[in-house]
Amino acid sequence: MTDDRHSLRSNRIAATIKADGAELCSLRNAEGLELLWQAGEAWPRHSPLLFPIVGRLKNDELLVRGKTYPMTQHGVARDHRFEWLNRQSDSCTLVLTDNAATRSRYPFAFRLEVTCTVKDADLDIRLAVTNTGNEVLPASIGAHPAFNWPLLPGLHKQDYALTFSHDEPASIRRLKGGLMLAQPEPTPIGGKILPLSEKLFDDDAVILDHPASTSVRFAADRGPSIEMSWDGFRELGIWSKPGGVPFLCIEPWHGFASPVEFDGEFTDKPGLMHIAPSATRSLSYRIRIG
Repeated sequence: MTDDRHSLRSNRIAATIKADGAELCSLRNAEGLELLWQAGEAWPRHSPLLFPIVGRLKNDELLVRGKTYPMTQHGVARDHRFEWLNRQSDSCTLVLTDNAATRSRYPFAFRLEVTCTVKDADLDIRLAVTNTGNEVLPASIGAHPAFNWPLLPGLHKQDYALTFSHDEPASIRRLKGGLMLAQPEPTPIGGKILPLSEKLFDDDAVILDHPASTSVRFAADRGPSIEMSWDGFRELGIWSKPGGVPFLCIEPWHGFASPVEFDGEFTDKPGLMHIAPSATRSLSYRIRIG
């Protein structure tokens, strides 16, 4: 245990969380196999927390009451150090509150609490966003875990598929320059199954803005599997960096990038939560190793 990192362990998995960004940075199964992308040169993150935006804003600017603030992709939380509130062998809680640095980019009062717990083969991550100010808090939040792809050395990427809990016939959304295109596209998902290939991400993320499912399984016909399930999130992003990078991100979101045609006040941006003063919005996701 250090001030920078905290490790959790159950009888079947081990996880490590960093204070910087409250970021999950290691996830191993009972055999000690690392399942999380280890922040290589191609993408120097593991599982960033997206807050108070998901994706990009037009011109990387946030407009509030006619004043613009610089806001880079995915927001401020992933680049700030959280404080430890609780550290035990199987759980920990971290918190970020607004400060001068966050207010220079996002002029709202908030408290963001992250609780990570391991039990058996599950890692549960619970997020609580509290409005500590006296005006409505407009915000989005999302998870961005990157899993090794393939999970088992020796397998090929095309050996893997995503299997959803329900059929997913609805159209998907795509991005251009990081912004949401207006026109939906036909889904590449057949029933519950999305075959995986590098080509799938030539046009950036696959975005389900109205998923029927609340869980999805990432697996080949042998080796370890990952099941992601979520509660309180409305959208799902699936992404890998083009060019053969060996990771796959499965991302529950509440919110999405700005539509290409939107350039209004941030509070009017589609996809946001609007949290009343003193209220808390809670969301969670679970990673289950099979």
